[in-house]
Amino acid sequence: MPKNKPKQNHPLPTTTSTSPTTTYSLTPTTYSLLPTTYYLLPPSHSLLAFSAGVDSTALFFMLLEQDVEFDIAIVDYGLRSQSKEEVAYAKELADKYGMKCHSIQAPSFESNFEKNARDFRYGYFKELQLKYGYDNIITAHQLNDQLEWMLMRLTKGAGVCEMVSFEPVSYKDGMRIIKPLLNYSKDELITYLHQNSIKYFVDKSNFEEKYERNYFRKHFSDKLIAEFRDGIKKSFEYLHKDKDALLSYEVIYQEKNLHIIKAPTLHNLLTGIDRVLKQNGYLLSSSQRDEISNQKSIVIGGLWAVEILNDIAYIAPYTNTPMPKKFKEECRVAKIPSKIRAYCYKEGISITNIAL
Repeated sequence: MPKNKPKQNHPLPTTTSTSPTTTYSLTPTTYSLLPTTYYLLPPSHSLLAFSAGVDSTALFFMLLEQDVEFDIAIVDYGLRSQSKEEVAYAKELADKYGMKCHSIQAPSFESNFEKNARDFRYGYFKELQLKYGYDNIITAHQLNDQLEWMLMRLTKGAGVCEMVSFEPVSYKDGMRIIKPLLNYSKDELITYLHQNSIKYFVDKSNFEEKYERNYFRKHFSDKLIAEFRDGIKKSFEYLHKDKDALLSYEVIYQEKNLHIIKAPTLHNLLTGIDRVLKQNGYLLSSSQRDEISNQKSIVIGGLWAVEILNDIAYIAPYTNTPMPKKFKEECRVAKIPSKIRAYCYKEGISITNIAL
């Protein structure tokens, strides 16, 4: 892990420098982060996913105010001419405040851009985490993002746990993901930047309706938050509490990417399976949930094996690695579900540890 830097005061910019098109000079305003901050304070060392847009730029300066030790990472997708300026701005900020700025040029994605870009981005974060020992990955998701996601899932058929899936603290591929801004709307973050004369960039691709999220943002979520922001904040608080009450399941064993969970009902098991897969980067569709419920033993998308035995569910990456007869017989005697056996053999997971 990188050594801690000396604690320093980081004053906000005193010169007027905001978005390329508008100039403001207002009284500086300080915001407080959500109660996730304790994960971020020294000796933790974190990586901020930075884009130079409204959300991540506001979060950058809020983290400085909270004396959080962090570096930044920015991905250039090469879709806009100003992306080079955004990378240059990220490096400028990192140099000014004494931190590392990691940057990478993404390949071109011919289809399903949003998913491929997200997978590439988080793959890059994982590489940086392993190389530099970051304790947390910080993202700038905010209230508008939560509502957009909920509305998108609502139209596809989803339960509470899937619609309210943004958590202040979550885990993905061994990374702890921190989202400190979930209670702030984009308008509040813009106000923060303007009042503190902080420069940021506007990504015009966020207004292109060919992306599903942008369609929901333009036609629904932004309008709803503009008129009912405080009520929506309160509703998300209640929904998260309701979600916690629904998540009545227990992870009784985990080794590598094998998870074994126990729950009192099939519904709770499905909720646990859904959450485990999401933490590992796989989002279940409603039809896949139905398949698991009906079949109890299934391979999802050719990637994940899910087996349900009574009140216990086994979840593991699917592989068809050949197994010796002795190992197969040990699994049969120990009543290890068939679809996870090859993964256990491949990863050297002891059958004794998972025999229940």
